[in-house]
Amino acid sequence: MQTLDLSLTDLAQQTRQAARRLAVLPTAKRNDAIAAVASALEAASEDILAANAKDCQQAAADGLPKPIYNRLKLDNTKLQNTIVGVRDVGKLADPVGDIQIKRELDTGLILQRISCPIGVLGIVFEARPDAAIQIASLAIKSGNGAILKPGKEAIESCRAIVDAIHNGLENVGIDREAIQLLTTREQIQQLLALDEYVDLIVPRGSNAFVRYVQDNTRIPVLGHADGICHIYVDEAADIDKAIAIVLDAKLGYPSACNAVETLLVHNPIAPGFLPKIAAELQAKNVELRGDDRACKLVKMNRATEEDWSTEYTDLILSIKIVDSADEAIDRINTYGSGHTDAIVTENAATAETFMSQVDAAGVFHNCSTRFSDGFRYGFGAEVGISTQKMPPRGPVGLEGLVTYKYRLVGNGHVVATYSGKNAKPFSHRDLPVN
Repeated sequence: MQTLDLSLTDLAQQTRQAARRLAVLPTAKRNDAIAAVASALEAASEDILAANAKDCQQAAADGLPKPIYNRLKLDNTKLQNTIVGVRDVGKLADPVGDIQIKRELDTGLILQRISCPIGVLGIVFEARPDAAIQIASLAIKSGNGAILKPGKEAIESCRAIVDAIHNGLENVGIDREAIQLLTTREQIQQLLALDEYVDLIVPRGSNAFVRYVQDNTRIPVLGHADGICHIYVDEAADIDKAIAIVLDAKLGYPSACNAVETLLVHNPIAPGFLPKIAAELQAKNVELRGDDRACKLVKMNRATEEDWSTEYTDLILSIKIVDSADEAIDRINTYGSGHTDAIVTENAATAETFMSQVDAAGVFHNCSTRFSDGFRYGFGAEVGISTQKMPPRGPVGLEGLVTYKYRLVGNGHVVATYSGKNAKPFSHRDLPVN
């Protein structure tokens, strides 16, 4: 491991100690901290928005790409909605201390599996200053410390946000070191090398950024590199529903990772459906890129092979006509990123086949891919979205920020009693969990 800057190592050690103290606080105390943070953020709203305006002004001067700029920009509505999400986190059940297994191995020898915090989270993100708020609230509720490293474009916003969070924590007597902020690019690589002190890295940003993080740390990484979401419109689709769903999934927030990037249309309905949806999309300045059959039905740019595996995060949509639901499923499993994919159909059997066979964290029927979100799932907020096969998968809320430990309490029990010629058998009796 490379030699680390001592100040960053010391910071991580401080966070670890603060996280240990936070982890043993009662639920009510952590909920008080959540409420205090929400109030402090409200009190600092003007300062946060002013800092964000400064970031946005600099970002515009630097030519920041439009999708990233859209993620960076905060307005009062977006900020207040994020603060509502903080309060919602406080209302959620405490994920810490949950007894998952209680088992008698023998008389007086009791095993329990109990949920506990992960420890210290390292969160590295581009733009999205509201992510700092979401992650901090989830970390506090789950008893974890968090070290936040935003991109340079969001530094001033995050300074103001973390200052408010610190004020909220101190107002209820909790160590401000539980939530830390890094501000220089050089600290990213140093953070990724802190495997002795940081237990989980969560990257949020572009494909290239997430892959860089995954390739440059020994710390476990939770995240997704791509958000290539599909919608398949089946021959049994309600056309009005399909149009509303596609428009919402593309236009609602094009730079979001849950926005639709590829539309698959069943051939029997393509002549009637495709011109209708294309007219709606093109009226909203969406650039369409289609396969040969789509281009014959609607004037649009011809898609390249690269288009099928591209996350545009912009007003661009690729379109392919398919001959069956099976072909749509195969396309999604070949080109999709495992984020979220949807089918529009009134045929329940086709929908069930689609949802069973598409390999993605989110599989939706007759609704927009934009529902793939921790807040909309009722998680209060999300620390990120994971497309990996092992859990947690999909939007990751509180349940993804705890692990568990086994506690075994005996009374002088020794293994020798249960081995050898006269071995005593285990009872292995499950007990009620209170």
